Amino acid sequence: MMTQQPFFTTLKERGLIKISGIKSKEFIQGLITNDINFLDNKDCIYACLLSPQGKFMFDFFITQDNENLLLDCEGKERSLNLAKTLNMYKLRLNIDISVNENTEIYSIFGSDKYGHKDPRHKSMGYRSFTKPQNLDKKSFDEWNKHRISLTIPDGSRDLIVNKSTMDEGNMDNLNAVSYDKGCYIGQEITARMHYRGLGKKHLYTIQTSNLNIDKFPERLEPIYNEQTTIGEMRSSNGNIGIALLKDEWAIKSL
Repeated sequence: MMTQQPFFTTLKERGLIKISGIKSKEFIQGLITNDINFLDNKDCIYACLLSPQGKFMFDFFITQDNENLLLDCEGKERSLNLAKTLNMYKLRLNIDISVNENTEIYSIFGSDKYGHKDPRHKSMGYRSFTKPQNLDKKSFDEWNKHRISLTIPDGSRDLIVNKSTMDEGNMDNLNAVSYDKGCYIGQEITARMHYRGLGKKHLYTIQTSNLNIDKFPERLEPIYNEQTTIGEMRSSNGNIGIALLKDEWAIKSL
């Protein structure tokens, strides 16, 4: 994919939340898994908002526009729910939170003239709020297959709300978690799983040939190997997909 001519893809169902006010960074720092101060040296960071039990709630990309923070997040109802959750934590802090639940976000490959580098992986190109000009446009499937091949979860398609952990999603490998910052919601459980290596299941990229099947099961349905349950299906595109698998099987078989 990376050897092709520069092109872009329009991402599906994205939203944009703006947090305005001089206390914006202070506010978000106590909530998210990553360190907002990284924006002093980076154009964009990737982070999650967890439940108090350390379970996945939302993921988003954060960029800074003067004193405003922009959160590129899942769209439609998911963005409205994220804005509602942030407002719940705002209390009396003098900040403003607005949401656009239907925002066009573009992923660009082969050109660094637009947007900011996707912080999750060096091969995920750039993300932009501005539609690229004079670049070929490719289908969402092109982008989808590529991110699946890199085992990059796509929000709540692959991470289950109120159930998934940062550990099973390999989120620290995707630069979504800082273990050096102060406390945030769900921090204690996230750190414990990381340092003690408690997880026994993780997301893996699989192909239908790995399971000797012609078609993947539906999302969230169990995956079997010789009638033994080895995991649970998440997103897929054709013969490639992401699944939550038992490490003991995946390490030996993939």
